[in-house]
Amino acid sequence: MKTWKIISLAASAFACATASAHAGPTFDAVKKRGHVICGASQGTVGFGAPDDKGYWRGLDVETCRAVAVAVFGDKDKVEFVPLSGQQRIPALQTGEIDILPRTLTWTLQRDANGINFTTPNYYEFTGFMVAKASGVTKVEEMAGASVCVQTGSTTEVVVNDVSNKHQLKLKPVVFDNVAATRQAFFSGRCDALITDASALASVRATQSDNPDDYVIFPATRYMDALTPAVRHGDDQWLDIVNWSIQALLSAELYGIDQANVDQMVESDDPRVKRFLGVEPGNGKALGLDDKFAYNIVKQLGNYGEMFDRNVGKNSPLKLDRGPNRLFSDGGLMFPMAFQ
Repeated sequence: MKTWKIISLAASAFACATASAHAGPTFDAVKKRGHVICGASQGTVGFGAPDDKGYWRGLDVETCRAVAVAVFGDKDKVEFVPLSGQQRIPALQTGEIDILPRTLTWTLQRDANGINFTTPNYYEFTGFMVAKASGVTKVEEMAGASVCVQTGSTTEVVVNDVSNKHQLKLKPVVFDNVAATRQAFFSGRCDALITDASALASVRATQSDNPDDYVIFPATRYMDALTPAVRHGDDQWLDIVNWSIQALLSAELYGIDQANVDQMVESDDPRVKRFLGVEPGNGKALGLDDKFAYNIVKQLGNYGEMFDRNVGKNSPLKLDRGPNRLFSDGGLMFPMAFQ
């Protein structure tokens, strides 16, 4: 009898904990508002920028759209707020935005100061871009160079680290927004521009008169995890964002894409059935519809499709998947189990 009472109390406690997990303040606020608010870049084609009709596109943008699909079943139930590097984290901490998927590097001090990182949606190294005419092709050749850098970004730290390590005496020229930083570089105010290498590729392809006039090379040998973040203190919202991104990755692993998702509903693979909500439970565990992952794939495709159309082979950037391949293809993207 005592054993049964203990088990019953434990079950009750678990039920209460589960119920409370489904009453997160962010989720409630988002549902009441009717759309998700996401931090966005100030214009990085391929990652986050409005097209000529004002419709936001890009890898980070679609990561946020996946959350809107999970919550509302509609990828367009979302608002994008352009933010500078200095503005982005305070905007998340103060509740101005619900998610920050804006090419944000996962670091210890950021993680420990008011935000939680979710699942990386892009792995990249920090790079320098210089004019090809300079003849510079590696960090060690940059002695005395001036570097355009945006304040509030990890690249400020990288410039200092690289300069000290190689005794280069680099001269940072700091700006408070993306547009000013890039404009200064192309106008010749700085010898180099530093940011994520993929963003440099975007800038070179879309903002220079002749992309072949510029070269990009790594600033360090280290790879960074660019990771959407949410505020501390709301586990349910953290879970929802995590598993919305995981849905994109898992769909690719399971061979599910936008074209075949309706056929895959008939699969006899237990994992696929759970993933697509044929077998119930996963959505309910998050406070969502059991078909949330199905809806994400139906509206956005899988991670590979999202990568290819925004920054990969089907985009103007033509970036290689590299470390952003699935682990099964030798990359760093590791989907978790939908069970």
